[in-house]
Amino acid sequence: MISKQKHDIPDGLNEEYYQISTDILGSFNKYRPPLNIFLFKEDVARIMPYYKVGGRLTNEQVEELLAMTNEGIIFVSREDHPVYVKHISYQLDLVLVDKNLKEKEIADIFTQALTRRLKDFFDQPVPMVFEKLWVDLMVLTEYLYEDIRRARALVRRMHKEHSLENHSVNSGFLGLALFGKIKEKTFREGVRRKTFDRLAAGLFLHDLGMAKVPSFIRSKDKPLTGDERTKINGHTKVGYEMLGKLNLKYPEVEQCVMEHHERLNGSGYPMKTTAMEFPGRLCAVADSFCAMVTDRPHSPGLPFLKAAADLAGDARYDKDITKALQLLLMVDLKMKS
Repeated sequence: MISKQKHDIPDGLNEEYYQISTDILGSFNKYRPPLNIFLFKEDVARIMPYYKVGGRLTNEQVEELLAMTNEGIIFVSREDHPVYVKHISYQLDLVLVDKNLKEKEIADIFTQALTRRLKDFFDQPVPMVFEKLWVDLMVLTEYLYEDIRRARALVRRMHKEHSLENHSVNSGFLGLALFGKIKEKTFREGVRRKTFDRLAAGLFLHDLGMAKVPSFIRSKDKPLTGDERTKINGHTKVGYEMLGKLNLKYPEVEQCVMEHHERLNGSGYPMKTTAMEFPGRLCAVADSFCAMVTDRPHSPGLPFLKAAADLAGDARYDKDITKALQLLLMVDLKMKS
């Protein structure tokens, strides 16, 4: 960020405007940027319009704009936040270089980007599409690995309506925030980046086998037939088989995919095991909670604290994880319902 002493930029300016970097500028269309651009005029200490959406910059203006961006005097309005979020969500790595974005704004960007990537992947679950999703997931893990507490802002952005991609985003956000809560004191020292990357992939992709279940069954608002229930219950094994084709045969991912419907008393599926590994136990809580709190055609979602209390009172789930969930919601996020 440019020195305020050099340009005498008012302290409150970034409450209304983003100060953009050359990386962000370079991501815009060269001649037709997607949003209004403003110039800080030092002689009058005011922000002035420089470019209006719909216009076209000349070659001279393109060069001038780059020079002024290098000086740190080019801004975009926070009123254009929806446009900015959409733009950055297509080039997600830019959140790592834009130091003027607020945490909640970055959370908006991750939500939009990963929801879109997951929908594309579930519509076409092949390696070529997955590679793009993986790149964005690694941007997220890099961002969170610097400070796992940032995951809390993501939980506040969880989708309210159920769909396969919405549920996957919700489970990923909540699972990582829960993991951070559990490992809060030892995260940076005790968690390897590769382990964190693979756990994140498992949390976001635990339901990838559902991509092979017809959408009319996934969204059905009436009781399932026996054949339809068989297809739904088979999604864990189907997902496990898909991991090999995606070159994702890591224990953390496999455990999330295979164990998120297992229960500690052996009442779950597909293996009815009681010997669940930590990623599977974590994913089971995240998956169940996120299913409970979202609205579906046949039922509204539960309040967050009600769903968390129900899970905490259910012996089929890991008590340490359900307790961490309640603390995350009530203490860290200060939720009242």
